[in-house]
Amino acid sequence: MTAPADARRTADALRAAAGDALAWTDSRRADFALGEDALAADGEVDRSWKPLGELAQVCATVTRLTGPAEPLHARARGLLDFAWRETREGELFLRLQRLEPFATYPLEVYAAFASAGLRHPAFEQAAAVVARTRGWRLTEQDPTRRLGVLRAEERCGIHRFGQAPPELPQTWLGGLPEPWTFGRDAGYALTHVVFHLSDWGRDASAMPPDLVAYLGDWLPPWLDTCLEAGAWDLACELLAVAAVVARTTGEDVPVNDWARLLAARGPSGEVPLDDRDLDHIAAGPGADGDRHFLHHYHSTLMAAFAAVLAATRPAERPEAGRRPGGQGAPA
Repeated sequence: MTAPADARRTADALRAAAGDALAWTDSRRADFALGEDALAADGEVDRSWKPLGELAQVCATVTRLTGPAEPLHARARGLLDFAWRETREGELFLRLQRLEPFATYPLEVYAAFASAGLRHPAFEQAAAVVARTRGWRLTEQDPTRRLGVLRAEERCGIHRFGQAPPELPQTWLGGLPEPWTFGRDAGYALTHVVFHLSDWGRDASAMPPDLVAYLGDWLPPWLDTCLEAGAWDLACELLAVAAVVARTTGEDVPVNDWARLLAARGPSGEVPLDDRDLDHIAAGPGADGDRHFLHHYHSTLMAAFAAVLAATRPAERPEAGRRPGGQGAPA
Protein backbone atom coordinates (compact mmCIF):
# COMPACT_ATOMS: atom_id res chain seq x y z
CA MET A 1 0.00 0.00 0.00
CA THR A 2 1.14 3.55 -0.73
CA ALA A 3 2.00 5.76 2.25
CA PRO A 4 -0.69 8.41 3.00
CA ALA A 5 1.62 11.29 2.05
CA ASP A 6 2.49 9.65 -1.28
CA ALA A 7 -1.16 8.91 -1.94
CA ARG A 8 -2.05 12.54 -1.34
CA ARG A 9 0.68 13.73 -3.71
CA THR A 10 -0.53 11.32 -6.37
CA ALA A 11 -4.13 12.46 -5.91
CA ASP A 12 -3.08 16.11 -6.15
CA ALA A 13 -1.11 15.41 -9.33
CA LEU A 14 -4.09 13.63 -10.89
CA ARG A 15 -6.47 16.44 -9.95
CA ALA A 16 -4.05 18.90 -11.54
CA ALA A 17 -3.97 16.78 -14.71
CA ALA A 18 -7.77 16.67 -14.75
CA GLY A 19 -7.84 20.44 -14.29
CA ASP A 20 -5.52 20.94 -17.26
CA ALA A 21 -7.62 18.63 -19.41
CA LEU A 22 -10.86 20.44 -18.55
CA ALA A 23 -9.19 23.82 -19.05
CA TRP A 24 -8.22 22.80 -22.61
CA THR A 25 -11.76 21.48 -23.13
CA ASP A 26 -13.20 24.76 -21.87
CA SER A 27 -11.03 26.66 -24.34
CA ARG A 28 -12.65 24.65 -27.16
CA ARG A 29 -16.28 25.22 -26.21
CA ALA A 30 -17.11 26.49 -29.66
CA ASP A 31 -16.11 23.13 -31.14
CA PHE A 32 -18.68 21.35 -28.96
CA ALA A 33 -21.49 23.70 -29.95
CA LEU A 34 -24.35 22.26 -32.00
CA GLY A 35 -24.55 23.68 -35.50
CA GLU A 36 -27.57 24.36 -37.64
CA ASP A 37 -27.38 20.81 -38.98
CA ALA A 38 -27.94 19.22 -35.55
CA LEU A 39 -31.51 18.29 -36.53
CA ALA A 40 -30.80 17.62 -40.20
CA ALA A 41 -31.63 14.15 -41.50
CA ASP A 42 -28.15 13.87 -43.01
CA GLY A 43 -26.38 15.56 -40.12
CA GLU A 44 -23.12 14.08 -38.81
CA VAL A 45 -24.05 12.80 -35.36
CA ASP A 46 -20.45 11.81 -34.61
CA ARG A 47 -19.38 15.43 -35.04
CA SER A 48 -22.26 17.10 -33.22
CA TRP A 49 -24.29 15.14 -30.70
CA LYS A 50 -21.56 12.62 -29.87
CA PRO A 51 -18.96 15.18 -28.67
CA LEU A 52 -21.61 17.12 -26.77
CA GLY A 53 -22.91 13.95 -25.09
CA GLU A 54 -19.41 12.86 -24.11
CA LEU A 55 -18.73 16.29 -22.66
CA ALA A 56 -21.93 16.08 -20.64
CA GLN A 57 -21.22 12.55 -19.40
CA VAL A 58 -17.72 13.33 -18.16
CA CYS A 59 -18.71 16.62 -16.56
CA ALA A 60 -21.74 15.04 -14.87
CA THR A 61 -19.46 12.46 -13.27
CA VAL A 62 -16.83 15.03 -12.27
CA THR A 63 -19.44 17.18 -10.55
CA ARG A 64 -20.67 14.16 -8.63
CA LEU A 65 -17.18 13.18 -7.46
CA THR A 66 -15.96 16.62 -6.44
CA GLY A 67 -17.10 19.12 -3.86
CA PRO A 68 -18.81 22.40 -4.82
CA ALA A 69 -15.84 24.44 -3.53
CA GLU A 70 -13.31 22.66 -5.75
CA PRO A 71 -12.11 24.39 -8.94
CA LEU A 72 -12.62 21.12 -10.83
CA HIS A 73 -16.27 21.08 -9.82
CA ALA A 74 -16.82 24.68 -10.92
CA ARG A 75 -15.15 24.08 -14.28
CA ALA A 76 -17.13 20.88 -14.93
CA ARG A 77 -20.39 22.50 -13.82
CA GLY A 78 -19.81 25.41 -16.17
CA LEU A 79 -19.18 23.06 -19.09
CA LEU A 80 -22.22 20.97 -18.19
CA ASP A 81 -24.45 24.05 -18.10
CA PHE A 82 -23.01 25.16 -21.44
CA ALA A 83 -23.81 21.77 -22.98
CA TRP A 84 -27.36 21.85 -21.60
CA ARG A 85 -27.92 25.32 -23.08
CA GLU A 86 -26.77 23.95 -26.45
CA THR A 87 -29.72 21.54 -26.32
CA ARG A 88 -32.09 24.46 -25.59
CA GLU A 89 -32.54 23.07 -22.07
CA GLY A 90 -33.57 19.71 -23.53
CA GLU A 91 -36.01 20.99 -26.15
CA LEU A 92 -33.86 19.73 -29.02
CA PHE A 93 -34.11 16.17 -27.67
CA LEU A 94 -37.87 16.32 -28.04
CA ARG A 95 -37.52 17.58 -31.60
CA LEU A 96 -34.98 14.84 -32.37
CA GLN A 97 -37.28 12.22 -30.91
CA ARG A 98 -40.09 13.34 -33.19
CA LEU A 99 -37.79 13.30 -36.24
CA GLU A 100 -36.18 9.93 -35.42
CA PRO A 101 -38.43 8.17 -32.88
CA PHE A 102 -36.50 4.88 -32.99
CA ALA A 103 -33.00 6.33 -32.85
CA THR A 104 -31.40 5.55 -29.50
CA TYR A 105 -28.67 8.20 -29.47
CA PRO A 106 -30.96 11.08 -28.34
CA LEU A 107 -31.95 9.09 -25.24
CA GLU A 108 -28.35 8.06 -24.58
CA VAL A 109 -27.09 11.65 -24.76
CA TYR A 110 -30.04 12.97 -22.76
CA ALA A 111 -29.40 10.39 -20.02
CA ALA A 112 -26.02 12.01 -19.29
CA PHE A 113 -27.80 15.27 -18.47
CA ALA A 114 -30.53 13.47 -16.53
CA SER A 115 -27.88 11.91 -14.30
CA ALA A 116 -26.93 15.46 -13.26
CA GLY A 117 -30.52 16.48 -12.56
CA LEU A 118 -31.10 18.32 -15.85
CA ARG A 119 -34.47 17.07 -17.08
CA HIS A 120 -37.02 17.72 -19.82
CA PRO A 121 -40.27 15.99 -18.77
CA ALA A 122 -41.92 16.22 -22.19
CA PHE A 123 -39.01 14.39 -23.84
CA GLU A 124 -39.05 11.70 -21.16
CA GLN A 125 -42.78 11.18 -21.62
CA ALA A 126 -42.43 10.90 -25.40
CA ALA A 127 -39.45 8.55 -25.09
CA ALA A 128 -41.37 6.34 -22.66
CA VAL A 129 -44.20 5.95 -25.17
CA VAL A 130 -41.81 4.83 -27.91
CA ALA A 131 -39.96 2.53 -25.49
CA ARG A 132 -43.17 0.55 -24.96
CA THR A 133 -43.35 -0.42 -28.63
CA ARG A 134 -42.14 -3.72 -30.00
CA GLY A 135 -40.17 -1.81 -32.62
CA TRP A 136 -38.05 -0.15 -29.92
CA ARG A 137 -37.59 -3.30 -27.84
CA LEU A 138 -36.56 -5.32 -30.90
CA THR A 139 -34.03 -2.85 -32.28
CA GLU A 140 -30.97 -4.92 -33.18
CA GLN A 141 -27.88 -3.82 -31.28
CA ASP A 142 -24.69 -5.41 -30.06
CA PRO A 143 -24.92 -6.46 -26.39
CA THR A 144 -22.68 -3.68 -25.07
CA ARG A 145 -24.74 -0.99 -26.83
CA ARG A 146 -27.97 -2.54 -25.58
CA LEU A 147 -26.64 -2.49 -22.04
CA GLY A 148 -25.96 1.22 -22.48
CA VAL A 149 -29.47 1.87 -23.80
CA LEU A 150 -30.99 0.01 -20.84
CA ARG A 151 -28.94 2.14 -18.45
CA ALA A 152 -30.08 5.27 -20.28
CA GLU A 153 -33.68 4.17 -19.90
CA GLU A 154 -33.18 3.65 -16.17
CA ARG A 155 -31.73 7.14 -15.76
CA CYS A 156 -34.81 8.57 -17.47
CA GLY A 157 -37.30 6.58 -15.41
CA ILE A 158 -38.20 4.20 -18.26
CA HIS A 159 -38.66 0.59 -17.21
CA ARG A 160 -39.18 -2.36 -19.54
CA PHE A 161 -41.97 -4.22 -17.84
CA GLY A 162 -41.77 -7.97 -18.23
CA GLN A 163 -38.45 -7.88 -20.08
CA ALA A 164 -35.22 -8.96 -18.44
CA PRO A 165 -32.02 -7.13 -19.42
CA PRO A 166 -29.61 -8.97 -21.71
CA GLU A 167 -27.33 -11.38 -19.97
CA LEU A 168 -23.92 -9.96 -19.26
CA PRO A 169 -22.09 -13.02 -20.69
CA GLN A 170 -23.25 -11.92 -24.14
CA THR A 171 -20.73 -9.08 -23.99
CA TRP A 172 -17.03 -9.67 -24.64
CA LEU A 173 -16.03 -8.89 -21.06
CA GLY A 174 -18.97 -10.71 -19.52
CA GLY A 175 -17.91 -13.93 -21.23
CA LEU A 176 -14.48 -13.82 -19.51
CA PRO A 177 -12.68 -14.51 -22.80
CA GLU A 178 -9.15 -15.75 -23.26
CA PRO A 179 -7.00 -12.70 -22.39
CA TRP A 180 -4.88 -13.04 -25.51
CA THR A 181 -7.97 -12.26 -27.64
CA PHE A 182 -7.86 -8.64 -26.40
CA GLY A 183 -7.75 -6.08 -29.19
CA ARG A 184 -8.80 -2.51 -29.89
CA ASP A 185 -12.50 -3.25 -30.46
CA ALA A 186 -12.64 -5.59 -27.48
CA GLY A 187 -10.89 -2.94 -25.38
CA TYR A 188 -13.47 -0.25 -26.08
CA ALA A 189 -16.29 -2.74 -25.58
CA LEU A 190 -15.02 -3.86 -22.18
CA THR A 191 -14.49 -0.31 -20.93
CA HIS A 192 -18.06 0.61 -21.75
CA VAL A 193 -19.43 -2.50 -20.08
CA VAL A 194 -17.62 -1.37 -16.92
CA PHE A 195 -18.86 2.21 -17.32
CA HIS A 196 -22.47 1.07 -17.74
CA LEU A 197 -22.36 -1.40 -14.86
CA SER A 198 -20.69 1.05 -12.45
CA ASP A 199 -22.82 4.04 -13.49
CA TRP A 200 -19.73 5.70 -14.95
CA GLY A 201 -17.62 5.02 -11.90
CA ARG A 202 -20.10 6.32 -9.36
CA ASP A 203 -21.08 2.90 -8.02
CA ALA A 204 -18.17 0.47 -8.27
CA SER A 205 -19.95 -1.87 -5.84
CA ALA A 206 -22.29 -2.84 -8.69
CA MET A 207 -19.45 -4.62 -10.49
CA PRO A 208 -19.83 -8.44 -10.39
CA PRO A 209 -16.99 -10.04 -8.36
CA ASP A 210 -15.96 -12.38 -11.17
CA LEU A 211 -15.43 -9.42 -13.51
CA VAL A 212 -13.44 -7.56 -10.85
CA ALA A 213 -11.19 -10.58 -10.35
CA TYR A 214 -10.75 -11.10 -14.09
CA LEU A 215 -9.88 -7.45 -14.66
CA GLY A 216 -7.51 -7.51 -11.71
CA ASP A 217 -5.52 -10.23 -13.48
CA TRP A 218 -5.55 -9.00 -17.05
CA LEU A 219 -6.11 -5.25 -17.07
CA PRO A 220 -2.44 -4.45 -16.20
CA PRO A 221 -0.94 -6.22 -19.26
CA TRP A 222 -3.65 -4.86 -21.55
CA LEU A 223 -2.98 -1.35 -20.30
CA ASP A 224 0.76 -1.83 -20.72
CA THR A 225 0.20 -2.97 -24.31
CA CYS A 226 -1.85 0.15 -25.13
CA LEU A 227 0.67 2.49 -23.53
CA GLU A 228 3.53 0.80 -25.35
CA ALA A 229 1.65 1.20 -28.65
CA GLY A 230 0.82 4.85 -27.96
CA ALA A 231 -2.93 4.12 -28.01
CA TRP A 232 -3.59 6.98 -25.63
CA ASP A 233 -7.36 7.21 -25.99
CA LEU A 234 -7.94 3.55 -25.16
CA ALA A 235 -5.31 3.79 -22.41
CA CYS A 236 -7.32 6.60 -20.80
CA GLU A 237 -10.44 4.45 -20.82
CA LEU A 238 -8.52 1.50 -19.35
CA LEU A 239 -7.11 3.76 -16.62
CA ALA A 240 -10.70 4.71 -15.79
CA VAL A 241 -11.56 1.00 -15.56
CA ALA A 242 -8.51 0.49 -13.34
CA ALA A 243 -9.85 3.22 -11.03
CA VAL A 244 -13.24 1.50 -10.85
CA VAL A 245 -11.59 -1.83 -10.02
CA ALA A 246 -9.41 -0.14 -7.39
CA ARG A 247 -12.53 1.19 -5.70
CA THR A 248 -13.65 -2.37 -5.03
CA THR A 249 -10.25 -3.84 -4.13
CA GLY A 250 -8.49 -0.98 -2.36
CA GLU A 251 -5.52 -1.17 -4.73
CA ASP A 252 -3.23 1.78 -5.40
CA VAL A 253 -3.32 3.99 -8.46
CA PRO A 254 -0.90 2.69 -11.18
CA VAL A 255 1.44 5.68 -10.87
CA ASN A 256 3.91 4.55 -13.56
CA ASP A 257 1.12 4.02 -16.08
CA TRP A 258 -0.22 7.50 -15.39
CA ALA A 259 3.25 8.98 -15.82
CA ARG A 260 3.53 7.41 -19.28
CA LEU A 261 0.15 8.77 -20.33
CA LEU A 262 0.72 12.28 -19.00
CA ALA A 263 4.04 12.46 -20.82
CA ALA A 264 2.09 12.22 -24.10
CA ARG A 265 0.07 15.37 -23.43
CA GLY A 266 0.26 18.45 -25.58
CA PRO A 267 1.40 21.85 -24.30
CA SER A 268 -2.08 22.82 -23.08
CA GLY A 269 -2.90 19.55 -21.33
CA GLU A 270 -4.68 17.93 -24.27
CA VAL A 271 -4.18 14.22 -24.96
CA PRO A 272 -3.94 12.86 -28.54
CA LEU A 273 -5.95 9.86 -29.64
CA ASP A 274 -2.78 7.94 -30.41
CA ASP A 275 0.81 8.36 -31.58
CA ARG A 276 -0.35 9.11 -35.10
CA ASP A 277 -1.76 12.42 -33.83
CA LEU A 278 1.45 14.25 -33.05
CA ASP A 279 0.49 17.58 -34.57
CA HIS A 280 0.32 19.09 -31.08
CA ILE A 281 4.08 18.63 -30.72
CA ALA A 282 4.92 20.63 -33.84
CA ALA A 283 2.08 23.13 -33.56
CA GLY A 284 2.69 24.23 -29.98
CA PRO A 285 0.23 25.92 -27.60
CA GLY A 286 -1.54 27.79 -30.38
CA ALA A 287 -2.60 24.62 -32.21
CA ASP A 288 -5.96 25.14 -33.83
CA GLY A 289 -8.23 23.66 -36.41
CA ASP A 290 -10.97 21.11 -36.73
CA ARG A 291 -8.60 18.16 -37.08
CA HIS A 292 -6.75 19.03 -33.90
CA PHE A 293 -10.04 19.12 -31.97
CA LEU A 294 -11.39 15.89 -33.41
CA HIS A 295 -8.14 14.06 -32.67
CA HIS A 296 -7.86 15.28 -29.09
CA TYR A 297 -11.23 16.01 -27.51
CA HIS A 298 -12.31 12.46 -26.62
CA SER A 299 -8.98 11.30 -25.20
CA THR A 300 -8.68 14.56 -23.24
CA LEU A 301 -12.14 14.10 -21.75
CA MET A 302 -11.33 10.49 -20.90
CA ALA A 303 -8.09 11.57 -19.24
CA ALA A 304 -10.01 14.01 -17.03
CA PHE A 305 -12.61 11.35 -16.26
CA ALA A 306 -10.04 8.70 -15.36
CA ALA A 307 -7.93 11.13 -13.31
CA VAL A 308 -10.87 12.23 -11.18
CA LEU A 309 -11.94 8.62 -10.62
CA ALA A 310 -8.40 7.65 -9.61
CA ALA A 311 -7.87 10.71 -7.40
CA THR A 312 -11.12 10.39 -5.46
CA ARG A 313 -11.34 7.44 -3.13
CA PRO A 314 -14.86 6.17 -2.28
CA ALA A 315 -14.78 7.60 1.25
CA GLU A 316 -14.15 11.07 -0.18
CA ARG A 317 -17.08 11.04 -2.55
CA PRO A 318 -19.90 13.52 -1.95
CA GLU A 319 -23.12 11.59 -1.39
CA ALA A 320 -21.22 8.30 -1.59
CA GLY A 321 -23.34 5.31 -2.40
CA ARG A 322 -26.20 7.18 -4.07
CA ARG A 323 -27.16 5.89 -7.47
CA PRO A 324 -29.48 7.84 -9.75
CA GLY A 325 -32.65 6.03 -10.68
CA GLY A 326 -35.78 7.57 -12.04
CA GLN A 327 -34.85 10.98 -10.66
CA GLY A 328 -31.74 12.96 -11.45
CA ALA A 329 -29.13 13.27 -8.73
CA PRO A 330 -28.02 16.76 -7.83
CA ALA A 331 -24.65 17.79 -9.17
